[in-house]
Amino acid sequence: MADVSGAEQIEIEARGEERRDFARTQRRRERVPASHAPNPRMANRLIAREWPQIAAPMAVGLAGLALLNGVIPDGIVVSVGITAVMLALLGALAVRVENAGIVGTAPRMLLMALAVGMPMFLFGAAVGHWAEIGAVPWLQGLALLVTVSLLATVFESGQLASVLVAQVAIWAGVACAANRLGGLVTLGIGLAVAVAAYFRQREIEARAREQMEIETRIQTRAQEILADYEETGQGWFWETDRRGQITYLSRPVAQILGRGVEELIGRPFPELFNLADQAGEGERTLAFHLSARSSFSELAVRAATDMEERWWQINGRPTYDTFNNFQGFRGSGTDLTEKRRSAEHASRLAQFDSLTGLSNRLRMSQTLEKILVAPQVQHRACAVFLLDLDRFKQVNDTLGHPAGDALLKQVAQRLEGVIGNVGRVGRLGGDEFQVIMPGKIERDHLAYLANQVIEQLSAPYAIDGNRVMIGASVGIAIAPDDGVTSEALIRNADLALYAAKDGGRGRYHFYAADLHSDAEERRQLEEELRDAVAHGGLELYYQPVVQTATERITGFEALLRWHHPQHGFISPAKFIPIAEDTGLIAAIGEWALRTACQDLAQWPQDVRVAVNVSPLQFANPALPTIVTSALAHAGVEPERLELEITESVFLNNDEGTDQMFKQLKSIGVRLALDDFGTGYSSLGYLRSAPFDKIKIDQSFVRGATQPGSRNGAIIASIVSLAEALGMETTAEGVETLDELDLVRMLGCSHVQGYIYERPLSAVNAAARLSTGLVAVAQGPRSARASRQSMLRKVVLENAGHKYNGMVRNISMTGALIEGLWNVPEGTVFRIQLADGHVVTGTCRWSNDDRMGVEFAAPLKADDDGRIAVVQVRTPALAPVLERPLQRKVG
Repeated sequence: MADVSGAEQIEIEARGEERRDFARTQRRRERVPASHAPNPRMANRLIAREWPQIAAPMAVGLAGLALLNGVIPDGIVVSVGITAVMLALLGALAVRVENAGIVGTAPRMLLMALAVGMPMFLFGAAVGHWAEIGAVPWLQGLALLVTVSLLATVFESGQLASVLVAQVAIWAGVACAANRLGGLVTLGIGLAVAVAAYFRQREIEARAREQMEIETRIQTRAQEILADYEETGQGWFWETDRRGQITYLSRPVAQILGRGVEELIGRPFPELFNLADQAGEGERTLAFHLSARSSFSELAVRAATDMEERWWQINGRPTYDTFNNFQGFRGSGTDLTEKRRSAEHASRLAQFDSLTGLSNRLRMSQTLEKILVAPQVQHRACAVFLLDLDRFKQVNDTLGHPAGDALLKQVAQRLEGVIGNVGRVGRLGGDEFQVIMPGKIERDHLAYLANQVIEQLSAPYAIDGNRVMIGASVGIAIAPDDGVTSEALIRNADLALYAAKDGGRGRYHFYAADLHSDAEERRQLEEELRDAVAHGGLELYYQPVVQTATERITGFEALLRWHHPQHGFISPAKFIPIAEDTGLIAAIGEWALRTACQDLAQWPQDVRVAVNVSPLQFANPALPTIVTSALAHAGVEPERLELEITESVFLNNDEGTDQMFKQLKSIGVRLALDDFGTGYSSLGYLRSAPFDKIKIDQSFVRGATQPGSRNGAIIASIVSLAEALGMETTAEGVETLDELDLVRMLGCSHVQGYIYERPLSAVNAAARLSTGLVAVAQGPRSARASRQSMLRKVVLENAGHKYNGMVRNISMTGALIEGLWNVPEGTVFRIQLADGHVVTGTCRWSNDDRMGVEFAAPLKADDDGRIAVVQVRTPALAPVLERPLQRKVG
């Protein structure tokens, strides 16, 4: 087949479309009943259907006239009269012939002359001849003629031409019988009248045909418009009889139902719908209107089809005849499917989060409100989890918002997997999620669920080929214990969430009454921290780093300090999380970097300074520029600056991380891996990350000298790994001579801790360096049992009275507790350290609100040398808030 051009193809398609339109229109016209076609002869009939009945008056009139006069008609009267009667009877055949298809005016006029004019002419001639020969009186004959003439007018009423022909013919017959010349004149007049009638009739029929064609065209157009409307699917029509059975139905409706129109005609109207899916409401409404014979409109019903869910909106009204008898229903319908889907979509957008598909804030609020206002008090119990993702902002900053959105979707799936049918999961916005669990649930089970949520959400994610690690913190509030209104419950769950994040993140926290004061303290502390950053209220302290082989100071680590005007020194563990949450950490980190470089410029050339870099700083593309600017402004060599970086920067191990390392190394600064082994990452990054030093976290050093501790083996492994990679090692937190001997024996190249020096201000650090670089270890061999610094609420009982206290530090043999004033020495307490674990302790000294307590029996240590009981977190008590004495930032 030859190729055709684009224009020809378009033309062919247009012609094809035109043919299809024509065929469709033709089919519609073929469906129009034949009776609706133009037929002017039906409205302008020349011969009435009743005309053959004129034969009876003719025959009866002739017979009556003979009997009245007692004469026998002669042969002419008999033959002519019988012929007239027979021709009148044959008028029935003429009527059928006219109806059969004679359309032309001339043939119909001729037929009318034969069927109407000829019988009347012969009848007039017969009566006139009979009276002319004197057999019957003229008066009686004229009376008969007038009577038949009037009956002919009655039979042909409405057919003017036939009436004229009948009248002219009958009197022309009489005239011919009485006088031939008069008869001829009468016939001439009749012929003239016939000609005039012919033209008049043709004009009438032409007008009638034109009018009927116009009416038919209007009717056909209306039917085509109706058919077009039905076929577009925008609407359809229906009709029932008085028994509720379908008498008319648009074809598209039958096609949707997968049935033929003929099959549905005569079926009950409700059979078109699946009314069971409407929970009875639609069925009762439709049945009511049909039985009550009342009008209805905009009634939503579901189509009785299994192929797809389809909804219609139907209208209907009863119909009555002229005698007010009920005839059935007639109405229309429209497709409601898309409108209903749009409404459902709009409702979903209003009720669900568009990204994750979880319930949104509005729906979660409605759910909680519905539970809390339940009619029965026992149904108002519920638990609320508020979740916040840890380190999610870092994912957005490093991988971009599309990756963050993908991560949120996976978080939603995991969260729903953990909660299951126990409760409803929702996303409040950003990286905030909420879980509502109706009913009374034991705290132990809530704690188990919270741990499961944290564990699942903290597992690695795969986002666009990148391995991503985040965490989660959970705040828990329970109704009615923690609030009976939705506002109170959400506020208290939010306070519990803040407490969980303050406790180190990656944990859960139940609401407690004292969290309100903690929240207010935090808010106040945040405002004061902003003022301190703006007005220079922060300062750096420096702790020496000593080489174990030479016991000489090789550098200092910069540690952030805040001396509050009223509260004195505030622990970094308290204000650094606030700085991270509020975004102040970036400004603080840059200030610390520049300040450390300025102080470094005053020190000997062979002394370095180490500055901590937070993950948020590391993710900032401008960090190399900031470092270069700080070094240049202070005028110090890059190799004298050491940047300490934690493992958390590898949570999103991508090209941006590698590029940042390359840029920093190109400057010439040293890089140290801080808090090694305490993060979530694998060792894979050590193959490519250009670290110069690994810092062993103090948690491994603490308790390493205790019998049975495995910490020493861990330290030895880290040292071996560092030596194999050509890196130095620094053991942090060394406080006793035993620990110093251990880390020196295990091969650590550097030591940092109280055994050599506590952190010094910039002035004191310069003064210390002025005395030389030699460091002397000074401290206890192991003066007392290793203590863990912490903040933990405990309950003390004495003589039936209970007191609330706070553990500041604890060892296996005793603890420092504050909160009780001026306690006499020797006072014995029962101390509840954790649920199910109560110890007996004796006060050995007391100073203001602090006292030292000695346990009656030593506590047990775990495999890491830490006190086992204080590692337990239970819902009944406030969680353990273990905080190191020094919180570092740079």
